[in-house]
Amino acid sequence: MLKIKSLKAYYGSICVLKSISLHIKEGEIVTLIGANGSGKSTLLNAIVGLAEKAEGSIIFKNNELLGLPPSKIVKLGIVLVPEGRQLF
Repeated sequence: MLKIKSLKAYYGSICVLKSISLHIKEGEIVTLIGANGSGKSTLLNAIVGLAEKAEGSIIFKNNELLGLPPSKIVKLGIVLVPEGRQLF
């Protein structure tokens, strides 16, 4: 289960994600669709710990992800596969 509550993400002082909340149940398939610059990559970067600055809550299997380094998030089972097909 992935639960995101009131997530905000910033580039410098500019807020680029404003109070995003969602709840994805185990086994559920979700697709992010949106125009260029709409925040899809920023949301994924926040989930895997790569966002420059983020506030709110991201919980995966009862673990708070915000503030964790990407290496610990990977150990919990979340992996980002960028467009170049390289695992991070």
